[in-house]
Amino acid sequence: MKTRITDLFGIEHPIIQGGMHYVGFAELAAAVSNAGGLGTITGLTQKTPADLSNEIARCNEMTNKPFAVNLTFLPTVSSPDYPGYVKAIIEGGVQVVETAGRNPVQVMPYLKDAGIKVIHKCTSVRHALKAQEIGCDAVSVDGFECGGHPGEDDIPNMILLPRAADELEIPFVSSGGQADARSLVASLAMGADGVNMGTRFMATVEAPIHQNVKDAIVAASELDTRLIMRPLRNTERVLNNPAVERVLTVEKAKGSAITFEDILTDVAGVYPKVMIDGDMDVGAWSCGMVAGLIHDIPTCKELIDEIMAEAEILIRTRLEGMLSHIKSAAT
Repeated sequence: MKTRITDLFGIEHPIIQGGMHYVGFAELAAAVSNAGGLGTITGLTQKTPADLSNEIARCNEMTNKPFAVNLTFLPTVSSPDYPGYVKAIIEGGVQVVETAGRNPVQVMPYLKDAGIKVIHKCTSVRHALKAQEIGCDAVSVDGFECGGHPGEDDIPNMILLPRAADELEIPFVSSGGQADARSLVASLAMGADGVNMGTRFMATVEAPIHQNVKDAIVAASELDTRLIMRPLRNTERVLNNPAVERVLTVEKAKGSAITFEDILTDVAGVYPKVMIDGDMDVGAWSCGMVAGLIHDIPTCKELIDEIMAEAEILIRTRLEGMLSHIKSAAT
């Protein structure tokens, strides 16, 4: 399947693995890229630029295909060494960068001068248009269904994707609720050029996370996520657990007077304990509603091959078959 995204990034299939904290290591990125998609290393999971350089080198040893590095721009007082991370990305020969969080305008000249393609994660059309304006090559449009931070507009992909298609000139992929061939075909029908999958890639053989996390995703339904930090306007969709219930209880009690410090222990610094140690209840961790569509733990190749094969069947048999039926009825 050829789309503007496959042409832009030099990949076989229009499927991107999104950057995920303490999930996007070289093992997963290489497996996705080797399967024909675009794998992604999560930059800030690596504690220093030197660590990121090593992770990029590891990925280059495992694949000769394009992969991306995610670089999230955080609203923090003590900012990460972004110049150092950008230097590591450039010197590592990375061909694609997925930016997220705040506007990446300050790093765009360095990435573009190095010939790197940039795809920015957006939760609204206005942010996507801004990304286009500053020179991003593509955007990932994240609907309200997505795990992690869906923004504050609460617009699901059935509305957000067609709106993006109406406004954007650059290619975009859909993110949030993407898990299978139905997701891909629906996204293409609404104007996207591919899909970005996060939670679905967590439940794969190569995802270097604890089996407890994978099992929790498979066991979950679409009813098992919660939205936290809404009063702080930093909304995050997470899988429900006792820590999440504690956060929601504090939010209800504190109301508009809540501060980040009130929930700090349940939302900060928990990812290594969850993803690496498998301590499922230690804190809140991102998960999409799409967990309700995830029922197995395949390899990345099995997953991508199945999506592409079933997408072709959907398009050629179900959709074309409907048109043929209409034509036959008309005659």
